[in-house]
Amino acid sequence: MTRRIAVLWLVLFGVYASTLGLHAYGRTDYTGDEPHYLLAAQSLVDDGDLDVENQYALRSYASFYPYVLDRQGAPVNGRLHEPHGVGLPLLITPVFALGGARAVELLLAAIAALAGALAYALALRACPDPWALGAALAVGLSPPLLAYVTAVYPELPGAACIVGAALLALRLRERPTRRVAFGCFALVAALPWLAPKLLPAGLVVAGYAFWSLRRTRRPVLSTLAAEVVAFSLALYVGVSERVYGGLTPYAADFKGESATDAHSLGDYADRSYRLVALWIDRDYGLLRWAPVLAFALVGVWLVWRGRRERLGRALPTYAGIERTGALCAAVLGAQLLVAAFAAPTMFGFWFPGRHVLAALPVTVPLVALGLRRAPRVGLALGALTVAASAWLYVDVRAGGGLVLDRPDAPWGPLVAAWPLFGSGALPYALAAAIGAALAALIAREAHHWRRSAGATRAMYSE
Repeated sequence: MTRRIAVLWLVLFGVYASTLGLHAYGRTDYTGDEPHYLLAAQSLVDDGDLDVENQYALRSYASFYPYVLDRQGAPVNGRLHEPHGVGLPLLITPVFALGGARAVELLLAAIAALAGALAYALALRACPDPWALGAALAVGLSPPLLAYVTAVYPELPGAACIVGAALLALRLRERPTRRVAFGCFALVAALPWLAPKLLPAGLVVAGYAFWSLRRTRRPVLSTLAAEVVAFSLALYVGVSERVYGGLTPYAADFKGESATDAHSLGDYADRSYRLVALWIDRDYGLLRWAPVLAFALVGVWLVWRGRRERLGRALPTYAGIERTGALCAAVLGAQLLVAAFAAPTMFGFWFPGRHVLAALPVTVPLVALGLRRAPRVGLALGALTVAASAWLYVDVRAGGGLVLDRPDAPWGPLVAAWPLFGSGALPYALAAAIGAALAALIAREAHHWRRSAGATRAMYSE
């Protein structure tokens, strides 16, 4: 298995490295927050700090960004620490010092390939090859991942931490050793330093790991390992207070702006449609760009059905599959909630899917379960997804961009059939109908579980 994981890493790294030089728009490969992360790394190399005031004054970013770069955030105590956190700049600074922005892209491609290889190892806990390998390749070569594997963003390094922590957390049920426990919690502890929005998904994994250690009667080990995350969070808050003037780096943002741009419960409620739009919107929906991810939803349904029918109790070999699928579904759900309610906007100078990017590798086991259930449909959707990536790659190499002037891959003129949120009431009515159906399903299942629990109590009380 180790050899197959290594070979998959090499394949993914080779494909990802081939995306170097793809333009985001115009003459630049970097957009959104990417040049700001690179500028912070340059400040660490030049000055040993994160104050980028002099880098702006000298236009030091000209070596990797050909346009005028707007400042982000307000000075704190006379220093301009942009509201992006220290984790990613610290990670990329050594390679930036050696080879500049291109070396950073290669490092991030290697980390993204590692996330894909670990996702394959995670999928093998849910089902065997060829389903696990097919899911790893289909998801790993999908447009949302291919567009970001060399992007200077914290999501894919965070994804590698999340999927690695999930693997270790699942191993704790079988072998609760100190090395595995501390490794799992250390990976979770790194997440807030990369980006606070990655922490909820990591806490899901940490919660499962903590519960697993408790079930194996290792209370001291569970407490000590959990303190790694607690210490990291305390240190993170202390550094953020000193450097950015608040609990998180977002405190250094301009006055009147916030991390979420929502100011009331009503503002957050208005974003509930995104839970559907993140899947089916014409511009930023996951299924519009990567149809194979529909099998992640199939995998969630299979896991739910297995738990409902208590297959884990009847078939001991299914218990591990159920635990793997349930953990991956919970991580995906946590990241979807963050994307739907915490992201200020779904639109920006980035390729679609950025807000859920960190959870895409953990969809691989769920996609593998779906592929095993319906292999012919899965093969068609996987081929369509890889064809979309090939189309996107060729189009951008021919003069297009990942951010502007994107092609209609993979649907061509049929892309107009996807709903476009923001243009009329019909898409929102569709989202409401889907939400109502899911709410009814959840209510029905809750009633079923209450009845089952009552019947079980009555049986044992006689």
